[in-house]
Amino acid sequence: QGILERLDAGEIVIGDGGFVFALEKRGYVKAGPWTPEATVEHPEAVRQLHREFLRAGSNVLQTFTFYASEDKLENRGNYVAEKISCQKVNEAACDIAREVANEGNALVAGGVSQTPSYLSCKDKAEVKAAFRKQLDVFMKKNVDFLIAEYFEHVEEAVWAVEVLKESGKPVAATMCIGPEGDMHGVPPGQCAVQLVKAGASIVGVNCHFDPDTSLETVKLMKEGLQAAKLKAHLMSQPLAYHTPDCGKQGFIDLPEFPFGLEPRIVTRWDIQKYARKAYDLGIRFIGGCCGFEPYHIRAIAEELAPERGFLPEASEKHGSWGNSLSMHTKPWVRARARKEYWENLRPASGRPYCPSVSKPDGWGVTKGTRELMQQKEATSEQQLKELFQKQKF
Repeated sequence: QGILERLDAGEIVIGDGGFVFALEKRGYVKAGPWTPEATVEHPEAVRQLHREFLRAGSNVLQTFTFYASEDKLENRGNYVAEKISCQKVNEAACDIAREVANEGNALVAGGVSQTPSYLSCKDKAEVKAAFRKQLDVFMKKNVDFLIAEYFEHVEEAVWAVEVLKESGKPVAATMCIGPEGDMHGVPPGQCAVQLVKAGASIVGVNCHFDPDTSLETVKLMKEGLQAAKLKAHLMSQPLAYHTPDCGKQGFIDLPEFPFGLEPRIVTRWDIQKYARKAYDLGIRFIGGCCGFEPYHIRAIAEELAPERGFLPEASEKHGSWGNSLSMHTKPWVRARARKEYWENLRPASGRPYCPSVSKPDGWGVTKGTRELMQQKEATSEQQLKELFQKQKF
């Protein structure tokens, strides 16, 4: 069955987790550009992460094509477009995802994301051309459906959906926005309406915000669609970090981004609660983004096992709500082998001199701002110096 057949039948679809953060920590992705050349340079690493998400319960595997548009692969001194090519990166991503998906009952989704061209005020035709280059590969490789994900501006997301709809395949669209809406002030409900009118059958959010904030945003999208008398399936793939102190731009404004976020990581039990809240809200495509590891995806699958009727393969090595701790040698740890303990735990960070929240940078830049204009050349020392002078500690 395809994605829409599954969702139309009421099936719960579990997405995968975050690739760029996970593979950066493992040494296969460079922070900064966050581009997916690992599909060509280290295919075994990408393949293994897909396999772990599949084992944990994912039944949709997204091609590792985040930031794989040609303009991004040549942005600010990136060598990938010239030395490897946009086509090869996208083709390899499709091949790896399909290989692993065939090991289970999983679908492959080809994904596009926001572009430097849009941020640099290029026209609609040029931005759409960037998406179309990736779509050509997705069609050649016959992915099962398409996702336009990680868009801060609904205008660009609509352009992406319009291009992906040319395929004739189902299209999902997720924006990296919070309850305040996109970077131009378009509310979440209106964003959802525009995406559905452009042709998206599944809408929601991904990245930039934590599970609770993301669900609040999807709720606003749902209300906007209901008010407009439009129907679409709902989707949520949030961060695996607590971000109650985020500004409008999300976690990239936090001073800890990207190398100091570990104290904010959500627990597997947080994710079980998220999965239940998402289900109760009517969301049936539930996954994760940056910070989501396979054990987080397993938590979604375990929480929703009563509705789905089965557990993922990875649950063979995991007791429900910690019940495998009954085998531990220490009696005080055995006493933790119950849901009541983990459900009510308030984890300490172990950092007595650190604050519980931060003050976001919030420079307020968006499409058209001088500092956000992109370039092929590497960032110069003078450009960095200007940014350093603006940065406040």
